[in-house]
Parts: sequence; C-alpha cells; structure tokens
Amino acid sequence: MAFLLVGHPKAAEAVFTDMLQRWPNDAYALASRSHTRAQMGHAADALDDALALVRVNPNAGAADWFNAGFLLDQHGRDAEAEGAFRRAVAIDPKLDRAWYGLGLVLIRLGRCSEAVAALKRNTELQPMSPYGWYQLARMHAQQHQPDQARRIIAHLKGFEPSVAAQLERETGLAPASG
Repeated sequence: MAFLLVGHPKAAEAVFTDMLQRWPNDAYALASRSHTRAQMGHAADALDDALALVRVNPNAGAADWFNAGFLLDQHGRDAEAEGAFRRAVAIDPKLDRAWYGLGLVLIRLGRCSEAVAALKRNTELQPMSPYGWYQLARMHAQQHQPDQARRIIAHLKGFEPSVAAQLERETGLAPASG
C-alpha cells in the first residue's frame, strides 16, 4: 500500500504478485492487485484477478462482486456482468452503483422493464446523482412514456440543469410543468 501511496503502482503490483505466489487465493492480494492493475490500465489482468477473487472466496462481498461486474462490463461481457451485479445487490441491496451498473447492462441486453426497475432502485438510493435519472429518463422516452421522462427532466432541473438540458435536446421533450 505504501508503494501506491507514493505513486509506484508497478512496485505495488510486484508485491501483490509475490504475495499471491505464496498464498494464491489470498483475497486481499487478489483485490489489491486487481485494483492496481485497473489503475495502470491493464484491464484484462485486473479482470482476471477480480474473477479469481469471487471464484475462490466464498465470502466475497458486494464490493468484490461489483468490481468484477464493472470490469466484465468494460469488456463487453454483458451477461456475466449482469450476474455479478445481481450477486452484488443480493449481498447488499443498498449498493447503488451496482444497481446502476445492472441497469446499464440490462439496457444493452434490451431488457427495458428490468433496466427501468434497476435504475429506479439506483435513484432511490442516490436521489441527487444525475446518472441514474438520466438513464431512466432516456428509457422512458424510448418506451414512449414522455410524461414520465418529462417529470424526470423537471426534477433534474432542480439540481442538475445541464443534465436536464441535455435530456431535452436528446429527447425533444420539455420538462413537465408544476
């Protein structure tokens, strides 16, 4: 960790690799090396470590499953990412970022109603974050539910006017009045 704090991720990676040679299934070393590799831009290696962590660690937590899902998502492995995000929210139903990731994956998989449900849960948990609201409004517009999209645009105007304006441009919808 000291190497990471002073900006030497390669040295940190070497330490974690040495730890894993001694203790191949060490959860701390796998999680730390995965994180370090992701920061260094070695996404495929980071994914390998994240998957090894959840595979060998029966006590893998929601954050471990979220990280695996995030990296699977980055690699376009949507079905596997869905499973990892679902596992994360099963362990911790309040993990808002896993609900958001699940929503995005479900959008790409064309499962709109499930995506809307996941994004709604994300916005319940993170009401002031514009990301879930933005995707939720887009889904409503795509599903020909302009009134619901307009309500979200009006809501966003209250705390993220630039995101609301972007949605207006993209959807052609003005916010709901009142």
